[in-house]
Amino acid sequence: MIEHTDRARPDQAVQTVIRFNEALNAKDVFKMMRLMTEDCVFENTYPPPDGARYVGQEAVRAFWEDLFNSSSEIRLEIEEIFACEDRCTMRWIYTWKNMSGETGHIRGVDVYSIRDGRIAEKLSYVKG
Repeated sequence: MIEHTDRARPDQAVQTVIRFNEALNAKDVFKMMRLMTEDCVFENTYPPPDGARYVGQEAVRAFWEDLFNSSSEIRLEIEEIFACEDRCTMRWIYTWKNMSGETGHIRGVDVYSIRDGRIAEKLSYVKG
């Protein structure tokens, strides 16, 4: 027997990811984590070549808190976003200023899985 889950419509998946990124830009970890499932998975772009993998609310929350504590300014700008059913893909540019005042940016792609209106998986890939 095939189990059916609450599959997101493409527009719902896109809106979930947009809300998540708005919360990220606001450094609102509470709102970000409300948009992720309890068993969420986040794969970061660092360290190369595969990045670090964080599983579950506690580990993912700790990653975001550490990131926000180490950067005085961050901004993730969506360049393109689209979805098919419960999958969403987003091209982005991420800019930052660290606590020493040094700035930088990277470009990349996130591949999301949405379950029951929340992000179950966020896999991040970067150019370079």
